[in-house]
Amino acid sequence: MTSPLLLPYEGPHLTLRNRIAMAPMTRNRADDATGVPNPLTAEYYAQRATAGLIVTEGIWPGVLGKGEPCVPGLTTGAQVAGWRAVTEAVHAAGGTIFAQLWHVGRMSHPLTLPGRATPVAPSAVRIESEKIRTEEGRVPHVTPRPLTTAEVEATVADFATAARNAVEAGFDGVEVHGANGYLIQQFLAENTNRRTDRFGGSRDGRLRFALDVVNAVAAEVGPGRVGLRISPDNPENEIAEQDPKGTYRALVDALDPLGLAYLHIIERGAYEALADLRPRWSGTLIGNFNGPEPTSQRAGEEAVAAGLADVFSFGRLFISNPDLPARFATGAPLTPHIRHLVYGGGAEGYTDYPPHQGGRSHPDHHRNHATT
Repeated sequence: MTSPLLLPYEGPHLTLRNRIAMAPMTRNRADDATGVPNPLTAEYYAQRATAGLIVTEGIWPGVLGKGEPCVPGLTTGAQVAGWRAVTEAVHAAGGTIFAQLWHVGRMSHPLTLPGRATPVAPSAVRIESEKIRTEEGRVPHVTPRPLTTAEVEATVADFATAARNAVEAGFDGVEVHGANGYLIQQFLAENTNRRTDRFGGSRDGRLRFALDVVNAVAAEVGPGRVGLRISPDNPENEIAEQDPKGTYRALVDALDPLGLAYLHIIERGAYEALADLRPRWSGTLIGNFNGPEPTSQRAGEEAVAAGLADVFSFGRLFISNPDLPARFATGAPLTPHIRHLVYGGGAEGYTDYPPHQGGRSHPDHHRNHATT
């Protein structure tokens, strides 16, 4: 019986060869001074073009959105040209690729930002329990500077401009990163948004930045080229959402009429977001499970078969298995990734994971281990 993940998908705006998406993953291999993608990046994504959909690593839409060394941008002509080489390579290999637009908000540090700038956020709420990666190693967070109302509006415009740049670079669309405790989720969460202007206070106020960003991006490049990634009830990066069900039902209800390319839901925490939000979303839904171990093929199959998602995204498995759909199809063994080679460096641990060469594992061998 054919795996539901291997069936083609035809949605309102997406036509995909299979229902396996490559999730966005930070790899820290861009030129740190210019934000231009490494020339190896085209090879890296082209190797993985048999995914139904590739979503790139996070790309900053404005320089204050950069969270770590060697993260790429999408604001200059050189960056657009660098990404055009990537999209051309993926398209030549028959793939579909969206650029993820990622503003980290308070998840940055003066050592990373130009001019040793202070990170920005909805409110001056510091992360206390974790350290952040910088060029000088892992260091404590600083207290972020609250964005003024005018700066919030300018940041919305930055997302729209970056989306236009992405289309110019040849991307099939963009994914707005509203998950994992970064800037958009910082506006959504009660503990990180203590504003009293129209971007805070009530639930409607906390939703406004996310809605304004998505609407601005959709107006710039068309809603059929725009996805949104969310992670309801995700405590990552010291986010605490008091009522995730109420917040994300309201968000999804407001966005559903736009006719976006997709909604990408990371399920993590007690709130069963896929089951709760699936009935409220009429378009394409991409599911993702974020746990301590990579998600198994079986878990993705079960989510698609149950109708909780149309497409399922896999992250860590794609690092070390560039031919992941073929391995799912044949039962070939899965190669574990080498953890210390994930962030930064060159080809090692990036483009040197080979496709599987012959042989076949027991059909369920890889399914009995959580490995995505």
